[in-house]
Amino acid sequence: MGAAYSAVQWSQFGTAVATASAALAGFLFIAVSINLRQILDAPNLPGRAALTLILFGTPLVSSLLLIVPGQTRLALGLELVVAGLVAGTFQLIIDLRAGSTAKATAMQRMLGRIFPIIASTSCLLVAGVTLLAQAGGGLYWLVPAALVAIIFGLLNVWVLLVEILR
Repeated sequence: MGAAYSAVQWSQFGTAVATASAALAGFLFIAVSINLRQILDAPNLPGRAALTLILFGTPLVSSLLLIVPGQTRLALGLELVVAGLVAGTFQLIIDLRAGSTAKATAMQRMLGRIFPIIASTSCLLVAGVTLLAQAGGGLYWLVPAALVAIIFGLLNVWVLLVEILR
């Protein structure tokens, strides 16, 4: 079985992503605590903070699932599918409830909020499905899932920490 379908070969990746995601979630809490009043005064920013927490939490959870010792390929594949479905569903619900500002265009909302949700959770789902099928890329799909979540999470933290004060 190749590296794409063997979780044992992904333990260092899982450990690194779990560590980075947990640290970034802590950074998010710092940003929110520094600008809590401004975030609560803006109608869509509490939702953006929640989306960011899930963006950082998704690679954290998927990485922790990846590094469970002795776990079967079947169990991991199913867990990744469920994690992707749950994370994507919660993010879309939060986004719909948060609404949008009058300043944001439909394209800005699509690129800044909808794209990261769809891209990161879709890659996570594909990782689970292709791991189960042992064809189509398997665990390599965790790389773009984590990268998209972390990059867009960092952009959101920047907004909540710096841009909110402009």
